[in-house]
Amino acid sequence: MKHDEMSVIEHITELRKRLVIVVVFFFLAVIAGFLLSGPIIKYLQHTDEAKSLTLNAFNLTDPLMVYMKFAFIIAFVITSPIILYQLWSFVSPGLYEKERKVTLSYIPISVFLFLLGLAFAYFILFPFVIDFMERISNDLDVNQVIGINEYFSFLIQLTLPFGLLFQLPVVIMFLTRLGIVTPMFLSSVRKYAYFVLLVIAALITPPELASHLMVSIPLFILYEISIWVSRITYRKSQKLRFEEENKK
Repeated sequence: MKHDEMSVIEHITELRKRLVIVVVFFFLAVIAGFLLSGPIIKYLQHTDEAKSLTLNAFNLTDPLMVYMKFAFIIAFVITSPIILYQLWSFVSPGLYEKERKVTLSYIPISVFLFLLGLAFAYFILFPFVIDFMERISNDLDVNQVIGINEYFSFLIQLTLPFGLLFQLPVVIMFLTRLGIVTPMFLSSVRKYAYFVLLVIAALITPPELASHLMVSIPLFILYEISIWVSRITYRKSQKLRFEEENKK
């Protein structure tokens, strides 16, 4: 059944079914997240960035808060393919058969880009930021007393946005397939997009030029890749729609 043939009630019922599936899987993933959090937290505590620091608990609930944060992040990562598949299942009735197959392949690409974004932030940006912060503390002769909750919160706030930002090419590809955006539109708003990306980079990095450039330049490259991907997707989508319409 096509989306335009479905009533509003049918749309709501279908959406509710998809949400229930996601919630159930997320609940199970949270349980798995609690089991995996301990080993991951201990590993991160012994990395080069953390082993030189003495992590303290300023509140009795701080270790629990860290566990919960990691459990929910792990649950989100585990559930993300399910979320994307349910989203695809919801919109796929409105797509042509070939478009369904193509857009389904976006799911593993999206998961890969999310993990790639996390890896970039953790292995490249995070060590640089930690070293920068330590140099400032040493210059000011400040003895750092760092809370475990604050340390891991900072780590999450710095790395998680990159997992989401690295989704940009896939999101643009998907929106182009749906006809919501075009490569012409993306090219016309490039300067505004660059400004927004500069602001995002400023919000997630310390006030230092090198780290700001380390974030801004990859984001600009991602945007240009997104335009290139959109052009290819747009041409293929137009060709497919032309072929499908001629069959009727």
